[in-house]
Amino acid sequence: MKLALVHDYLIQDGGAEKVVDVMHGLWPDSPIYTLLFDQNKLPAFKGRDIRTSFLERLPLGKRKYQWYLALMPTATEHYDLSGYDVVVSSTSAFAKGVLTRDDALHICYCHTPTRYLWSDTHSYIEELRVPRIVKMLLPPLLSRLRVWDRQAADRVDVFVANSDTVRRRIKKYYRRDAHVIHPPVDTHRFAIDHGPKDYFLTGGRLVAYKRYDMVVEAANRTGIPLKIFGSGPVEKDLRLSAKKNIEFLGRVSDEEQAKLYAGARAFIHPQEEDFGITPVESMATGRPVIAYRKGGATETVVEGLSGEFFDEQSWEELADHMIRFDNSSYNPQDIKAHAEQFSRKRFEQQMRSFVEEQWARRT
Repeated sequence: MKLALVHDYLIQDGGAEKVVDVMHGLWPDSPIYTLLFDQNKLPAFKGRDIRTSFLERLPLGKRKYQWYLALMPTATEHYDLSGYDVVVSSTSAFAKGVLTRDDALHICYCHTPTRYLWSDTHSYIEELRVPRIVKMLLPPLLSRLRVWDRQAADRVDVFVANSDTVRRRIKKYYRRDAHVIHPPVDTHRFAIDHGPKDYFLTGGRLVAYKRYDMVVEAANRTGIPLKIFGSGPVEKDLRLSAKKNIEFLGRVSDEEQAKLYAGARAFIHPQEEDFGITPVESMATGRPVIAYRKGGATETVVEGLSGEFFDEQSWEELADHMIRFDNSSYNPQDIKAHAEQFSRKRFEQQMRSFVEEQWARRT
């Protein structure tokens, strides 16, 4: 069985890239096809067999890759995968549209149907910081890409969703069934800390849809200590609105992040995510999560065991949870044991077995 991996682009260090990293560990001899690769941002992939598209050779291809959105379907279809029996694509955008041999098996690990083409089209255009003329030109382009994306989904033999939330989206937008294999979390690198817990924690990539503004406002109003890790486009605005009880930590190392989780009263997860790795990382240190009751968090957080939910994305409801939060009602050992069902080892076993079983059915 000769296998190739395909990923949308390797230009930022996120959850999807961690999935590809673990997949490549399962099949280390496989090349990784991707539109763009920035080894400065992803040094872990340096030295691997990464095969990029013609977009890399275009002016400012890596820095201004959004300029070439209209060319990405063509670039994806240019990969020559004729020499592979099995293709495993990892995608939230274009990689599912690769062309394979008629007798090849294409398994798509889908992080979500392309958000800006389906569920988040209107908010995506509204939040873009581009000239008005560009916003006017985008809807016709997105309509054409939406047609291609739907056709691309038909090229996949088997879909795997990273959560039941994404499974339902695949059914709605692509009219396809999907198996669910939750993404890997390095639970082994986290440990319980029995020291004092005197702050709440939140963080990740600081972008508008994740609603960190709401967490900042709740902390501003209550005066409760809050620490925020990570960086992103809205960081400056968040810092300007924050009071002295809020500490911004910027990008932190894995070791620093683990200590932050372990020392927190609880981790606050204010957004709707496809899966959401940070809540699971918090639980791996034995710390509970206060989460918005939507998306992947509803599959990972168990109310009363590993955290609690709020139902409205408002600072008022979140502040109420922060004020009333009772740390003594949670057992760190039970929380950590719950997090282990999302471990890297579990993902490796499930993903390898799934691919081998699907290939065995073909042969």
